[in-house]
Amino acid sequence: MKLSDQIQFVRRNMKKNKLRIFMTVLATTMGCSFLIVLASIGFGLQDSLVEEASSHQPLTQIDIIGKQANDEFEPMTDEWINNVRNTENIRTVVTRSQIHEKPVEITFNEDYSGSGNVTITDFEAEKESNFRLSAGRFPENNNEIIVGYHFKEFLHENAEEGEQMNQNEEGSEPRTFEGEVLNETITLNMQEPDTEELLYQNDYKIVGIAVEPTRDWLSDYSLYIGEDKREELIALAGQEDRKYTDVIAHVNSVEQVENTTNALKDEGFTVFSISEELKGLNMFFTAFKAGLIFVGTIAVFIASIGIFNTMTMAVTERTHEIGVMKALGANPASIKRMFLMESASIGIIGSIFGVLIAYIVSIGANALIPMILEATTESQGFDITFSYIPIQLVLIATAISIAVAMISGFRPAAKATRINVLNALRREA
Repeated sequence: MKLSDQIQFVRRNMKKNKLRIFMTVLATTMGCSFLIVLASIGFGLQDSLVEEASSHQPLTQIDIIGKQANDEFEPMTDEWINNVRNTENIRTVVTRSQIHEKPVEITFNEDYSGSGNVTITDFEAEKESNFRLSAGRFPENNNEIIVGYHFKEFLHENAEEGEQMNQNEEGSEPRTFEGEVLNETITLNMQEPDTEELLYQNDYKIVGIAVEPTRDWLSDYSLYIGEDKREELIALAGQEDRKYTDVIAHVNSVEQVENTTNALKDEGFTVFSISEELKGLNMFFTAFKAGLIFVGTIAVFIASIGIFNTMTMAVTERTHEIGVMKALGANPASIKRMFLMESASIGIIGSIFGVLIAYIVSIGANALIPMILEATTESQGFDITFSYIPIQLVLIATAISIAVAMISGFRPAAKATRINVLNALRREA
């Protein structure tokens, strides 16, 4: 028999039992859509967590905490930082020093003041590391600085002694600065905590404002001062034993992060990179998604019971027709192929509708679940992808559905080839 004749035979027989075929396709559709939707939860949660983690830190960033030397942990030194800079694939190294041993006070226009979080850094390295500004520019001389996005919120109005007492009694807080700080001048004062002796005082012009932190609960009140002031301020603060509080290396590409991280570890450095965290996260979700796909496959196997019954009934009902084809010289392999084509057709049709339903459910879940959570928890901003259907999931689910459908039809198809011609011809059509 020609292939076109076999296809025509399959189409004609499927049209004879529309209701039974419809119910079988429906079961396959539900099994396939359940598999996709269930597995899409794993893909959606992974996508959300990876996006959340990578939004807080560049994937090419490696944080270097210190080094194990002589069985003791030691902070980073200038020599070790030069070794890091000379490591293969590292594009730039950002070195930051936070002043925390001596109190620093910021005064602005003599009317506002606040305690400052001073960070000394190399602005050229910050530029190369993609340090971003929400306004202004990078400093061009040592008396220009960048401030954090929330800097002006910690500048409180200076109150007279009587007003301070009234505020304390009433429980109210002093007013914060509400104007613009860009291109304004502030005064930085460092004092000895015990004697209140003034150790350092200098005026700085604010020429840039950093972008808002990606985490909503974080606030950036920092003052970023240039490299030229590092030695002087570190010495005044008495922090020579821990000169650098943050050493951040940036590699050329994401593909080089793992090798560079391993090279730094081999030299004894204690390092952390978001890529390592994501690697462990991806391993967990790979196992999680495999488990979800396995559970979803069970639903497809349950649907295959319907396919097996449908194909068994089809062979029984067409016994006479099969006998006639055999008597006319039809090849048993051709007869087997026709029934396998019919079971495969049920799997293909069910997969197509299953994929469509899965996408509809996925879109609806991503739209409705955040609304329900916001309404029940009275919280805002559930920016989470609950269901995500990548093309590889569609291909996997379709392949499983079609394969299970063909396996279910294999035994009935094999039974059709073993039908005795004489017994089949004696049976009424």
